Amino acid sequence: MSDEPSAEEDIGETRSKKIPWAKIIVFAVVALVGVLVYWQYGDAISLDALAQREGQLQQMFQDHYFLTIIAAILLYVIVAGISLPGAVPLTLAYGWFLGFWLGLVIVSVGSTGGAVVAFLLSRYLFRDWIQSRLSDRFQSLNKKFEQEGAYYLFTIRLIPLVPFFVVNTAMGLTRIRTVTYWWVSQIGMLPGTAAYVYAGSTVPNLQTLADDGIGKILSWQVLLAFAILGLLPITLKKLLPLFGFSPSDTAKSTESDVVTDNE
Repeated sequence: MSDEPSAEEDIGETRSKKIPWAKIIVFAVVALVGVLVYWQYGDAISLDALAQREGQLQQMFQDHYFLTIIAAILLYVIVAGISLPGAVPLTLAYGWFLGFWLGLVIVSVGSTGGAVVAFLLSRYLFRDWIQSRLSDRFQSLNKKFEQEGAYYLFTIRLIPLVPFFVVNTAMGLTRIRTVTYWWVSQIGMLPGTAAYVYAGSTVPNLQTLADDGIGKILSWQVLLAFAILGLLPITLKKLLPLFGFSPSDTAKSTESDVVTDNE
């Protein structure tokens, strides 16, 4: 048999390296919609604007409890999904408006849902084209993420200093499973989400939050603590082999057992 690629493989490779104009147009439309939405309604989700409607929001929550919860989740999914500015003020406002526990649930569900939307947009719009141009680099990267993608993602998610859209876009280019991306993001973002929601729940009113600013509520010490928290998985991974425990050896042993059983 000849080792030379067939004509069909050549055609497939040529197509994969072509500029995906259809996907670029879709991305441009999504980006344009995001810009227009933020330009038209961006001020509406600012702390100052929400503070001016404080009484109306409370009344709406009392009159339309479940509808308000659904609307709050969808709003957060949209903001996070198309990477609009304002996620942090919105999180603080949810903490004040809904209380800690309900606010935590809604922000956690909404932020993870938005992360999955952004992740899928990145995957289906750009991954094939970028991998075709950087195939050698992406082969090694994909291999690492197939083996330990959940671990790396969990580490990144524990650090709220890493920009949200950067994580979503970068992870969409890998081969990490969507379900894995969802549940790891859900758990990994929970500590940071809890801190922001709790900070919002402690202020007496939204006007105080708007006047004082986010800096007085979330100090650099808190953010530094989360950065240190994010480094713990890496530290543990380096220290565990010193005590005779190797996660990779365990994984190989498990894989060997599975192969033996199948035989």
